[in-house]
Amino acid sequence: MPAATPGPGAGRYAPSPSGDLHLGNLRTAILAWVLARRTGRAFHLRVEDLDRVQEGAAQRQLEDLAALGLDWDGEVVRQSERGADHEAAIGSLTAQGLVYECYCTRREILEAPSAPHAPPGAYPGTCRDLSPAEREAGRVRMRELRREPALRLRAEVTEWSVQDLWEGEVRGAVDDLVLRRGDGVVAYNLAVVVDDAAAGVDQVARGDDLLSSAPRQAHLAHLLGLPEPTYAHVPLALNTAGARLAKRDGAVTLRDRLAAGESAVDVVERIGESLGLAGCRSAADLLEAWDPAGMSRRPWVVDLPA
Repeated sequence: MPAATPGPGAGRYAPSPSGDLHLGNLRTAILAWVLARRTGRAFHLRVEDLDRVQEGAAQRQLEDLAALGLDWDGEVVRQSERGADHEAAIGSLTAQGLVYECYCTRREILEAPSAPHAPPGAYPGTCRDLSPAEREAGRVRMRELRREPALRLRAEVTEWSVQDLWEGEVRGAVDDLVLRRGDGVVAYNLAVVVDDAAAGVDQVARGDDLLSSAPRQAHLAHLLGLPEPTYAHVPLALNTAGARLAKRDGAVTLRDRLAAGESAVDVVERIGESLGLAGCRSAADLLEAWDPAGMSRRPWVVDLPA
């Protein structure tokens, strides 16, 4: 199927520059690109560099994506340069009475009993309804710890629904998620919502380890008066032991495969084979041949030659 002329809406790929992209990351990037291009959407790249930045990684990631035949529209966005919009979103939620300070440490959150019927790991609301005196005591404690209080969403729902290309309607938990951390860094859930909306992204394709985050993010978009995107969560790549693929599993990045004597074309062909397609030697081939309706929901087990 040839690419359509870009129209309203966009897809995106948004890697964190914590190191080189491995085969699973590259597969997700290609599928995000194909989904956008075949539906006439623009395709954007965003470097999510608010945390865990490895020097030079962002540039290497862009070079690797281009080597596989991916192109993108407009300038690459760096999340670290979007602080004003992130703070404006927090201001909007604050004006709605939907933000409160949290003085809990990570250990206290992990050790606190969960609220009834809350999913594992959900914030139990410890700081949600403190008295003025308790809040002042919390601020004093934060100053002693040399950190700021975190800011949390005062969630007024416990669940929200999103639409996923392969999973259909997904209803998931919403809790009092962090909006800005105690170190002053805006939280991922808020930044991704604000940045996607600013770029006109209405189709979010990414790894299915983030599926449980989608209802939280879509609800945040709703509260901010932003369009809620549709989602396409791609099954993860695993090693032969069934664990998530990682650099410790050997030559799993594009540069590793090149050093092992393969070409970028060989890597694309390997990704095509993971989708049940033989002989796809370029991203353009996958755009032509891949049918999203036939996407397996099983993880891709990466078994590389020794």
